[in-house]
Amino acid sequence: MAVSVFDLFSVGIGPSSSHTVGPMRAAGMFVDELVDRDVLDRVADVRVDLFGSLAATGAGHGTMPAILLGLEGYRPDTIETDVMEQRLTSMRAEGKIRLAQRTTVSLNESDIHLHPGRRLGRHPNAMTMAAFSSGGDVIYRETYFSVGGGFVVTETEPATRSTASADTGFHSAAELLALAERDGLSVSQVMLRQECVVRSEAEVRAQLLHIRDVMVACQANGMARDGHLPGNLMVRRRARDWFVRLDSEDPERDPAFAEDWVNLVALAVNEENASGGRIVTAPTNGAAGIIPAVLHYALHYTPAGHADPDETTIRFLLTAGAIGSLYKERASISGAEVGCQGEVGSAASMAAGGLAEILGGTPRQVENAAEIAMEHSLGLTCDPIGGLVQIPCIERNAISAGKAINAARMALRGDGTHRVSLDQVIETMRATGLDMSAKYKETSTGGLAVNVPVNVVEC
Repeated sequence: MAVSVFDLFSVGIGPSSSHTVGPMRAAGMFVDELVDRDVLDRVADVRVDLFGSLAATGAGHGTMPAILLGLEGYRPDTIETDVMEQRLTSMRAEGKIRLAQRTTVSLNESDIHLHPGRRLGRHPNAMTMAAFSSGGDVIYRETYFSVGGGFVVTETEPATRSTASADTGFHSAAELLALAERDGLSVSQVMLRQECVVRSEAEVRAQLLHIRDVMVACQANGMARDGHLPGNLMVRRRARDWFVRLDSEDPERDPAFAEDWVNLVALAVNEENASGGRIVTAPTNGAAGIIPAVLHYALHYTPAGHADPDETTIRFLLTAGAIGSLYKERASISGAEVGCQGEVGSAASMAAGGLAEILGGTPRQVENAAEIAMEHSLGLTCDPIGGLVQIPCIERNAISAGKAINAARMALRGDGTHRVSLDQVIETMRATGLDMSAKYKETSTGGLAVNVPVNVVEC
């Protein structure tokens, strides 16, 4: 295993893990380095350049304000919404920021340089940051890549860091299945054992339940708010009205309404993400509604969920994390790199595997469920209208949550034997993403983004 479940499921802010969370973290890394080098007091100016997809859709994804907040020392997993709004209001009024909340320099959103037609070698989501002295000398310069899911690397860092031991680690679905069968373990047990290499079991369990609680709070916030989402699309929030109607129609939570609740949870989470609210990256922000929606199904509509909600949550997220680690290590979860198949497709695959285990599936049935969900997400493009994580992203999460549930149920009707392996479909997704035109990879220069005029969009 090269990626922890807590890397795939991390608390942050919306609307984008790669375009908001990642850039904020990169800016934080940059200013931390200035502090560590003891050169912060010498900084008189800072220059930020964005390249490729970050430059193309950064305005709609909140990239520029996220970078300014990161340079001030704020982090996506801890910043409070009211603090964020207060600091952005002050920055915009003064045209200045406080590096690490200590050194004041002149910098605002419009000072950030955009190069949408230029890609740096490693990844479409690239940014450079440089600090200068009062005499114009470069004090420190670094290039960062936001590689999806909030992960940030520099030019010399690997995209993933392995903590796997030779005896218990896995780097493919085939190795994961071999470990499960050799040791008589479920997929979640294999993943738990690996997580316990660096954390105690009690800590792993507590953190997973915290992740669940943040997901539930996020969907509750989404169901409580009305009005319109930020941006010029004027997309109307639907989750609150849907919740009021559905709660009235289904007070006893009849299983006949299960699909409606799954759709609602996905919708609510992604509306909250689109508004910049607190979110769990799962494994990205653009796909953040799928795991919570399918987990809701697992908790409320399965025998295991009714019997022990906490244990069901832990097993579900561990299994989903095991599958997600394969996508992160062997392909990509970045829409800017492989299209939406890497975001929504990966999330659906993770959720399908998680639910298959909760429904009593064997490791091979879990792998089959994950494969089915991705096989039928191949080629999915990322073409957000207006560069906003709203259309088609919000509804796409609900549709893909349903796909994940269907994939899990299909897999459990079989015995785990199937023609296409999860490893093969992950490789196919990776290759398809490489072949995909850049206009379909989070640049808003193709697909719905150009065929639906912004000024007539209704939702």
